[in-house]
Order: sequence, then structure tokens, then C-alpha cells
Amino acid sequence: MSVPARPADAIRFAPSTCSRLVVKVGSSLLVDPEGQIRRDWLAALASDLGTRAREGQQLVIVSSGAIALGARRLKLPKGGRASLEDAQAAAATGQIALSSIWAELLHDQGMTAAQILVTLDDLEDRRRYLNVSATLDRLLRLGVVPVINENDSVATEEIRFGDNDRLAARVASAASADGVVLLSDVDGLYTANPNTNPDAQLIETVDIIDERIEAMADRGSASGMGSGGMVSKIEAARIATSAGAHLAIADGRVQHPLARLAATKRGTLFLGQKGAAARKAWLRGGLTAKGAIHIDEGAAQALKEGRSLLSAGATRVEGRFARGDLVVVVGPDGKHLARGLAEYGHVDASRIVGRRSEDLIEILGYAPRAALVHRSHMALL
Repeated sequence: MSVPARPADAIRFAPSTCSRLVVKVGSSLLVDPEGQIRRDWLAALASDLGTRAREGQQLVIVSSGAIALGARRLKLPKGGRASLEDAQAAAATGQIALSSIWAELLHDQGMTAAQILVTLDDLEDRRRYLNVSATLDRLLRLGVVPVINENDSVATEEIRFGDNDRLAARVASAASADGVVLLSDVDGLYTANPNTNPDAQLIETVDIIDERIEAMADRGSASGMGSGGMVSKIEAARIATSAGAHLAIADGRVQHPLARLAATKRGTLFLGQKGAAARKAWLRGGLTAKGAIHIDEGAAQALKEGRSLLSAGATRVEGRFARGDLVVVVGPDGKHLARGLAEYGHVDASRIVGRRSEDLIEILGYAPRAALVHRSHMALL
């Protein structure tokens, strides 16, 4: 159902209410029809990002454009999308230039950029998902801005996200982000295609993605440069909102698009489901636990306060599990307190039970992870 915009909607993505924000930038915004980077526009966006970072917001960028940029340099037909092989070659070439200009313009705003390339498998496989999530969390806490793209140079037809809208939504879940903004060559979801129907009305707020909302989507990409259309944005909204994040579709064709969104509130807002409950509901669901970690009273209290489970608070380990497997956290009275994804396999976990964090590197022989079960991947029962 769609409803009129509410006053509270205006601050959904403000740094004061949205501590982590994912911003997705479409190909047609970054690269002009001749295959050149739109540097002035990108510098204006970087200025918007810099303003938000100085106000305390942690930022993740999901950036398209590598294929379009590489295709021009390689003189490939159809924007590098004539074949999968062309797209892979264009991506490999264009990614260098794309990451370079992001690093330069973010540096001009006093920010440090990091590049992460992922495939669908990286966010579908639980162990690799944990790796991505841990890397994102550490970078963000260090004040770094991760710039993420699909690894098109190695992706195949079977494992491609197919567009960066859905990738942005998946990344938001991995980063425990509060919001996602899809900057695009459209300014939101309309009741019909505004390019062909002058009576089309902008939908300002969507509470629930139902059949009527899906019917409004148009598969076309206005520029012809990207691989996603409104259908992919609706699917991205479904992914993001089910993980507790709000998602906005906003017009990126203007200068300073994030500042404009904050000032005008023009776009379509998809409201996230209730935060942590939605994000972690699947952990409480039907997944079969591979093992259990027993903890002491101090650790049990720490969990109730929203902290991660550290090795010092564990008393013993049961079962055979690998990193990324679901485990049950059992309190000193034998009751199940939480379910979460293990950061260690059962062998290493048993070696560090009851040991302090500063002792772990000597015991394990490698740099330890922050927790046995991180709070971002744990749901209290």
C-alpha cells in the first residue's frame, strides 16, 4: 500500500537518525553517452557525502559504471554488453579508472576510500557473507568509505546479481545499514510510466510491497546504459526493507543529489520493517543449529545488553560446526539465550573458551576475530 508522505519521512536518511547509509550510483549518472566520467557531477556527490561524513554518518557506496567506462576505452559495441566476455573485459578495464576517481574525489573531501568487489556467491554463502560483513564493519568503524561493485570481470550468467540495485540492498544487510538511497535516472516509482503517460503520479511512500506496487514497475532503464529497471528497484526495496532498512529511489540527474533529496524529500520511500527484529528474524526461524556455545553469567548479561559473545565468557563448546554455521548460545542455567552465526569453527572455538582476547593470537597463531558470535549476527530468544 502507498500512503501520503509523513513528517517523519523527511529525516529517515539524516545522519542523526541513520548511522549507516548505502548509496547506490547508476551507470548513466557516472558515465555520459560517450563513455566519459561525469566528473563535475561526481565531485558534487562527493561533496554531499563529505558533508554527511562530517556529521557522523558512516557511508557505503555501491557504484556502477565500470562496464560503460571500460567499453569506451576498448571500443566495444553496445556499451560492452554485446556478450558476457565483452562485459567481463570492459569491467576489468573500467574498474581501475572508476576506483581511481572515487578515491581522488573522496580524498578531496577528507575521506579514505576502499574498494571491494563481490559476486553473488560472496553474499549468499554464509561464511563469505561473514567475511564481507566483518570487513565492512571494520572499515566503517575506521572512518573509511567502502566503494563496492559487482565483480563483473569474473561473474558468469549463473552468479551475476544482474544489477547493482539488488547488490546495494544485499550490502545494506551485510553492513547492518539503516538506509539505502538508489540514485537513478528516474525520481521514484510512479503509478505508470511517466515517459509515456502524462497522468502518472509519483508514489511518495510505500509501507508494504504488494501486487499493486509490483504492477507499477517498468522493466526499462531510461538511459539504456544500466542493467536494472524499476523491477530491480522494487526487488531491492523488498530485500532492504525485510532487513530493517529504509530504501529511497531518488533522482540522481541533478547536482548534489543527496542534498536535494534532503531538501525536497522528492522520491519514493520504502519503509523498513522493524529494525533488528526483521534483520534477525531468520536466525530465530527454522535453521538447524550445528552446535552450541555455553556461557557464564557475565556473558549472559552482556548479551542482554546487546554486546557480542567474547571467548572469555564461554565455558564449553558442543557439536561440530564451521565458521558461519548457526549455533545456539546456552546460559549457565541451560536455557537457550540466543542463536547466531559462529565466527570460529568448533576446533578453534574450543581452544579459546574462557580465554581473554589478548591471549588469542598466541593460542591460534593468527589474528583473532572480534568475537565468538558477533552481535550483528545474533538474535536473542
